[in-house]
Amino acid sequence: MNDDRSAELLADALRTRLTCVVDASPRRRAEYSSDASNYRVPPAMVVFPRGDDDVAATVAFARENGLTVTARGAGTSVAGNAIGPGIVVDFSRHMNAIQAIDAEARTARVQPGVVLSALQARLRSEGLRFGPDPSTQDRCTLGGMIGNNACGPHALAWGRTADTVRELRILDGTGTERTLGAGLSTVPGLADFTTAHLAVLRTELGRFERQASGYGLEHLLPERGSAVAKAFVGSEGTCGLLLAAEVDLAPVPGATVLTVLGYPDIATAADDVAAVLRCAPIAVEGIDAGLVDVVRAHRGAVPELPRGRGWLFVETAGANPAEAVAVAEQLCREASTADHRIVTDPVATAALWRIRADGAGLAGRSPDGNPAWPGWEDAAVPPENLGTYLREFAYLTAEYGVSGLLYGHIGNGCIHVRLDFPIKDAPRRFRSFLFDAAELVVRHGGSLSGEHGDGRARSELLEVMYSPAARGAFAGFKALFDPGDVLNPGVLVAPAPVATDLRVAGLGPVGSTGFALTEDSGDLSTAVHRCVGIGKCRADTGAAGGFMCPSYLATGDEKDTTRGRARVLQEVVRGELDWRAPAVEESLDLCLSCKACASDCPAGVDMATYKSETLYRRYRGRRRPLDHYVLGQLPRWLSTAQRFPRLLNALAARPRLRRTGMRMAGIDPRREMPALAPTSFRRIWAAMGGNERTRPMSRPFPGNASISTENNIAGVPAQWNSAGAVDRAPGGEASGRKWMPTGEVMLWVDTFTDTFDPENALAATYLLEQLGCHVRIPDDRVCCGLTWISTGQLDGARTRLRATVDALAEHVAAGGLVVGLEPSCTVTLRSDLPELLPDDPRAAQVAAAVRTLAEFLVEHPDWTPPPRPGGTVVVQPHCHQHAVGGFGAERRILAAMDVTVQELAGCCGLAGNFGMQRGHYEVSVAVAGNALLPALDDLPADAVYLADGFSCRTQADQLARIRGVHLARYLL
Repeated sequence: MNDDRSAELLADALRTRLTCVVDASPRRRAEYSSDASNYRVPPAMVVFPRGDDDVAATVAFARENGLTVTARGAGTSVAGNAIGPGIVVDFSRHMNAIQAIDAEARTARVQPGVVLSALQARLRSEGLRFGPDPSTQDRCTLGGMIGNNACGPHALAWGRTADTVRELRILDGTGTERTLGAGLSTVPGLADFTTAHLAVLRTELGRFERQASGYGLEHLLPERGSAVAKAFVGSEGTCGLLLAAEVDLAPVPGATVLTVLGYPDIATAADDVAAVLRCAPIAVEGIDAGLVDVVRAHRGAVPELPRGRGWLFVETAGANPAEAVAVAEQLCREASTADHRIVTDPVATAALWRIRADGAGLAGRSPDGNPAWPGWEDAAVPPENLGTYLREFAYLTAEYGVSGLLYGHIGNGCIHVRLDFPIKDAPRRFRSFLFDAAELVVRHGGSLSGEHGDGRARSELLEVMYSPAARGAFAGFKALFDPGDVLNPGVLVAPAPVATDLRVAGLGPVGSTGFALTEDSGDLSTAVHRCVGIGKCRADTGAAGGFMCPSYLATGDEKDTTRGRARVLQEVVRGELDWRAPAVEESLDLCLSCKACASDCPAGVDMATYKSETLYRRYRGRRRPLDHYVLGQLPRWLSTAQRFPRLLNALAARPRLRRTGMRMAGIDPRREMPALAPTSFRRIWAAMGGNERTRPMSRPFPGNASISTENNIAGVPAQWNSAGAVDRAPGGEASGRKWMPTGEVMLWVDTFTDTFDPENALAATYLLEQLGCHVRIPDDRVCCGLTWISTGQLDGARTRLRATVDALAEHVAAGGLVVGLEPSCTVTLRSDLPELLPDDPRAAQVAAAVRTLAEFLVEHPDWTPPPRPGGTVVVQPHCHQHAVGGFGAERRILAAMDVTVQELAGCCGLAGNFGMQRGHYEVSVAVAGNALLPALDDLPADAVYLADGFSCRTQADQLARIRGVHLARYLL
């Protein structure tokens, strides 16, 4: 990494000229050291311009100090074209305005940092859209799309980004602002340059639609309109920094229909493209069976597909549904396929397209589970040559012993695949394959890149595709804009070898302290490099919320993405940063350990687990922050607090005393202390007869009542006391016969349910006993160890988990199930338990026996949900449950109850100890403001806020004064 001191001195000098943030910290430089490519080039500093003046001052400073400048949007470039050794300029943070929309002229004017999905949302009410739609549209920026000439599935109908551009306002490498449109006079020397290179431009460039490699100089030809703005598109930041763009818009079709065509394999599907294109579809996407198999393995069942091992997803359009269907029927007659499916239902259509979207993300793993890398992920050939190319490409990959999942824009001849290159161990073999693949695609008249650009991944390969004269033209074109080679050097012109600066080359293992961090390795180095920078953690989820990276949704800062944190940890395992470096602490500080990335990140990056590993290494043998001892070992203190609930509640009710105590414990004093229940569940259980009870609970739990300890027998609430109850049948009626349980269920009584919400455990007990179950709880007070895990106290967590296994193993070995009530604890038993105790075979058996209450109920053949027609529920799925196991059982129950459901997509913001820790309050509230608080603000008077997570209920109570209800209580 660059010298920290010199980088900071340069940054100080630049700060005096700018109105924006300039960050040269080791953490920030690590975050921006890579994009979505295989390459690592740490910058000297990162600039977040607020306007044109900041951009101009940055370029001037770079020229004066011999620095380079690289433009960056969302950092999703897979070819290494958004990283550089000098100043990286991030346009996405502030320069992201939609400046004007002219619906009549069908144009929009935008700044470079506008996210495509935000623009599409603004255009929807006008019946318009921006044509190109890459798979990263919920985070990619218009500036990045212009830099790479992005396309997407619908480029078949509405063209590439170059086809939409009307006018660009740029700052070139000399610091000169230029407005580019049609006509060559705006750039001195460009007219003469074009005349001198007419032969090359006409013979080597623009041969087919997806020839994206090199510069798009064919647009300079007079027969193509001398469109310098279009020629600038795809220049990958090497000729100028974009300040604003005017682009054309397209009308949204009146109706669309999806037709899926089945073929024996994807190459045969490609052979049929000519027939498909005769029907004028607006999108033709191809997917291979291997990709569908991976989606099925990771996401469960996939929608029904026609018979075959390769498919074309063809979208047709019409003024109305009948017209769109008519085109689809014609398509089926024209196509050479034995099986097809026409889909008109929007829900079914979305489910089918989701195969393509999920597969694109999951393609980061090969069919064998090895890491799959970009580098040759974007080749394109004329569509009529694609079938033959794919068959020969299969021979090439077999020869090199690599594999990957095929998909792509087959209608344009563009195929995507990530291959399990041996980059880490044999970069020379990687280079050899790329040159052989380049020669193959050139033999078929194709292009190294169809839409992603060349960057560091393919620029050296341009010598295979283009003559020296063409490459000389590229160099001459760049020199007209950037004679000093200030802008993104080493890309397209004078490139470095493709194996230079590979991110993982030569890395060795660093081991693990217990977690099974990947499918085939417990090594943390391998695990953190699973992040290839796809950037889904930056997705613009808007008002709909989103589970992954809740702190990023609150701050909009790259450091709070899964990717940003992974980049910092990658520097740690490289030895560039120490585990105890401030950069590591800063990077992980706002990670809520929500685990959403474990399921939502296409590469399966599990930052909550990596954070636990890192904290363990950071504090091993050292004093920890006080809140680690207080909140990280909270179950230990709560077991003592249960003895004096009234006293502690009274002390917590005194504001000054509470705030002082919380400050001393490392807790934010603006937080309230949740009230302890007057009587813990374990005390109630013991008074009711404990595990040796011979009678079921006598009456259902009153839905809105709180537990009262008045007039109790032995301190047990009267409504739960079974000491004098008559025998009852499961439905609650007096039976006059002895209760005969049909099975034994272990109720996992977590610390929070036991201490704060015992009524939830009592309600669950009643529900289970209605089904004839004999409910037991562990004889000893045991714990899942979650709070120890989240603070990296892994030795303490293992101690508690061993006690848990001892308490549950006999019951599980006898075929019994374990029913949990707190989602985070249930997930810990399912996922962390077998990973932290890999040598104890009982751990995996216990994990497999764990169920949520909803899962147990829907699996039981004798249980049906109580109907609640007309009811309204706002439900908060717990983040951990979303990540591990899912929320499907709860959805089935609520659907069967016939209630109106609003399901929140997003973290509550409290997230266990996170929202209680000092310094996290503002972010915790901001996260709640993404989905939870707006929903509670609009909560109807008769609606119920349903949340099984103690943190979720606590956050709602403290920030909105709305008490959440556990599913167990709601069902009663």
